[in-house]
Amino acid sequence: MMDENHNGNIHVLGDEPSLFSQFLVEVRDHKIQKDRVKFRRNIGRLGEIFAYHISQTLEYSHRRVTTPLGNVEMPSLINEPVIVSILRAGLPLHQGILNYFDNADNGFVSAYRKDRENQNGFEVKVEYIASPCLKDRVVILADPMLATGSSLLLAYDAICKLGPPAHIHLVSLIASKVGLQNITSKIPSSMLTIWLGAIDEVLDEKSYIVPGLGDAGDLAYGTKI
Repeated sequence: MMDENHNGNIHVLGDEPSLFSQFLVEVRDHKIQKDRVKFRRNIGRLGEIFAYHISQTLEYSHRRVTTPLGNVEMPSLINEPVIVSILRAGLPLHQGILNYFDNADNGFVSAYRKDRENQNGFEVKVEYIASPCLKDRVVILADPMLATGSSLLLAYDAICKLGPPAHIHLVSLIASKVGLQNITSKIPSSMLTIWLGAIDEVLDEKSYIVPGLGDAGDLAYGTKI
């Protein structure tokens, strides 16, 4: 069962008809996603919409702004978040979020699946993390697919060693129920807000989300050996 303490911290933006759901349709569609430029751009658009919604949860102060014709008091963002993505599939989503938080600091986590020798399944390895200090910072952690949750949990552990951060906003286009349960059972609800496009039911034997959208990294940047 999903940790009930997390229920109020999970936002699924694709549940309501909107431009967000339209972009998600195009990202999933096996014919449209063949256009790599459009695939990356649509993920970037989804990232921009995620960023807008996250911005509504951040802290603001009133700032006096001088226009050519006078002065006005307006809310202004106190601190930009730190955007951290998991390479390489997270890059288009990262860029979309960065388009809106354009003065944000950035971090990158190298994580990949490694097949177990003479065994079924795989393990997730983290090679390195490049990041500013995250102590008391708000972090946006971007990974387009939340399948088993293993790579995100390893990224979370790596992030906490550089902080700990004040709060983490996890952003994924599509999550599996299994992966979501894994994340919510291991990260305190007070520490985490989850932003998703959709939740899918199934993981296949290779731990890909079904129906999902395929391999996001390969679709964005080409197949790897």
